[in-house]
Amino acid sequence: MNELSTEAHVINLETLSRVGVRSSPVLEWTDGSGAHTHTLTGSTTVGSAEESQLRIADRRVSRTHAALELRDDGLWVRDLGSRNGTRVEHLRVVEAQVPEGATLWLGPVSLHLGRVERREVELWPDARLGGLVGRSEVMRELFQRIVNFARSSAAVLVRGETGTGKELVARAIHDHSARTGAFVVVDCGAMPEALLEAELFGHTRGAFTGAHASREGAVAAAEGGTLFLDEIGELPLPMQPKLLRLLEQGTVKKVGDHQYRDFGVRIVAATHRDLPAMVAAGSFREDLYYRLGVLPLDLPPLRSRLEDLELLLGTLAPGVAVDGTVLTSLKSHRWKGNVRELRTFAQRAALVGLKEACTLLSATPVASELPRVDSKVPFKEERERWLSHLEREYLRELFQKYDGNITRVAEAAKLDRSYVHRLIKKHDL
Repeated sequence: MNELSTEAHVINLETLSRVGVRSSPVLEWTDGSGAHTHTLTGSTTVGSAEESQLRIADRRVSRTHAALELRDDGLWVRDLGSRNGTRVEHLRVVEAQVPEGATLWLGPVSLHLGRVERREVELWPDARLGGLVGRSEVMRELFQRIVNFARSSAAVLVRGETGTGKELVARAIHDHSARTGAFVVVDCGAMPEALLEAELFGHTRGAFTGAHASREGAVAAAEGGTLFLDEIGELPLPMQPKLLRLLEQGTVKKVGDHQYRDFGVRIVAATHRDLPAMVAAGSFREDLYYRLGVLPLDLPPLRSRLEDLELLLGTLAPGVAVDGTVLTSLKSHRWKGNVRELRTFAQRAALVGLKEACTLLSATPVASELPRVDSKVPFKEERERWLSHLEREYLRELFQKYDGNITRVAEAAKLDRSYVHRLIKKHDL
């Protein structure tokens, strides 16, 4: 995703508060190791695994049991294919809101949402951080966390929907760190497994057909700097232990070589995939997930920070005037493609005018029509557009076939039910 325009857009810093207030639910429970309380401050994976972000010491709780997520309207829980189920009060759920004062059951263990604490959070004092733009508190809290995380060398996992600016976040982490090496990007979903391994770790001469000379990989190129692994959820299973070794021991081996070499790189990974659900389904290694997510960053979708819409438009299309009526109309749009979709809208508005661009924005494409290949955009953006079309139409056909029965759809698709629910939400089915 290209950086936003750096043309000036006046921001009155005096109006930007330096401190925000957040509501943090407090969970209380008792397990085999005693009584506990935990204050939730973001998305959290809960289970019995030692590495769980919120660990329940009870073997009847699955290792990766559920995911807890703070949203604008409160706390939500999502079951991750657990053995003994997840319930809110006495109702077994796949995904549901947990009201204040309710009891959340993970198998036989009860967690009580007893109270909500109000806590202060530090906010970045500007509406920009590198190529990122936003004056909303949720974005400026993110900016401050990026700067704080940049001081560490621990792995960062950036999670967010397509088009939310994950690469810009990774770049900002690198730029605000003390690292003197390069910022190197590898798209894990853009090449087959054999080529991806060579791209990451390098190869020796004769390692495979066409390897006429030895070559250093992305890890070596990022020595002393940051290696950004985009679309980490697409990393093939056989590659995952090799990446885990790099994270744990700092060593890699070229394809065709027999010796490991040491490297000092900082790993930042990004995904729009539901990694906890993939862990529960066995398609992503649990130990790698926890090693990648030492410092997690969740990017808000554009629809949850609509107060930034005017500023973003002023940055993306500085010559286009947006009045209140148009802005109200734009705020009613879902923006499934997030800032990337907004960028396209801004470019269209500059070419055909704001009124026509709004008309085209509200036009609904024929669902079954295949997207046209657009070679003018980066490959990963085009791949994501086709992948979204595949996911949406594949599920729509199965829902019609099985009369909306999610269990039968999941069985037919050989997908975990929780992942099917995520796709339903993603595509607004």
